[in-house]
Amino acid sequence: MKPVKIGIVGVGAISGIYLENITKTFREIEVAGVCDLIRERAERAAENFQIAKIYEDMYELFADPEVDIVLNLTRPYEHYGVTMAALRAGKHVYSEKPLAASLKEGKEIMALAKEKNRMVGGAPDTFLGAGIQTCRKLIEDGYIGDPIGAAGFMICHGHESWHPDPEFYYKYGGGPMFDMGPYYLTAMVNLVGCVRTVSAMTRASFPRRTITSNAHFGEIIDVDVPTYIAGTMQFENGAIGTLFTTFDVHYSGQARLEIYGSAGTLFVPDPNGFGGPVQLLRPEDGGIREIPLVFGYSQNCRALGLADMAKALQTGRRFRANSDQTYHVLEIMEGFLRSGEEKKPVEILSRFEKTPLMPHSIIPGILD
Repeated sequence: MKPVKIGIVGVGAISGIYLENITKTFREIEVAGVCDLIRERAERAAENFQIAKIYEDMYELFADPEVDIVLNLTRPYEHYGVTMAALRAGKHVYSEKPLAASLKEGKEIMALAKEKNRMVGGAPDTFLGAGIQTCRKLIEDGYIGDPIGAAGFMICHGHESWHPDPEFYYKYGGGPMFDMGPYYLTAMVNLVGCVRTVSAMTRASFPRRTITSNAHFGEIIDVDVPTYIAGTMQFENGAIGTLFTTFDVHYSGQARLEIYGSAGTLFVPDPNGFGGPVQLLRPEDGGIREIPLVFGYSQNCRALGLADMAKALQTGRRFRANSDQTYHVLEIMEGFLRSGEEKKPVEILSRFEKTPLMPHSIIPGILD
């Protein structure tokens, strides 16, 4: 089969690993061309990765009949506008997380995709990596019994000390829940199941931030979103979960994700990565033991979800990082923020069906 052609909108910091993997790892997709509001970025990407086309703007990209899927790597608050425009142009879309900056925007994306009969999917695709796929296999094979709970923690003090352009992390579509929550929640719903109800307390501990990274040193950011979110959720199977995300806390670590079962506990690797370690605690074992990874793609394989979507486009099967999942995660995240603002639980109305585990690939970069 001919490779599926990808047109990339936005070639900022995250684009490097996508371009690396599309051009060197995944053999069934290739880059048709790129565009960025800052043309120098597009030129640099084209030179570094031998890309033939640089589009003047995203509309020229959408008009290119060679482009099968638009890869939306813009900032979170721009996801909606780019995705909607691509869908109107008749393109399939794969977006960086989150699906949109609000549930209202997400609903409009879902409705237009259905109307146009176009595929929409998106990050994170880390749940397809060796680490979380191994965890899911362990749960489905009964190693921890019935899941009864889950807990995730993403703790740091924000981005203004190191990120070259940190302001958007504190604006609409930003904050620790919308920035890092997708990794944790995507892993949780794949390991435990759909969420039915959420509740949270939220605040912005520091209403203003001073940038100390080089490019914007000394500039002040007015914080528009909650930066301390302590949430609880009830899953459809009755399990109870917690998720704590913050940009307000000085802390030596950052990531922790655990799944609790009736017969044991599973320590899940950082959901922002694809690999391990995977650790299992069962009383009969006398302690924690590390479990070998039994699936592929343990390195940083961003674009794995995009490659899976491209394969689905070629074969007609379902793809794994689909919009039912990204929309469910979006609704949970907005539910936490609504609950904190309204001081009451929020019901989650959306549902999604888990897709099959990743099969073994005889040739790396060629999917099922």
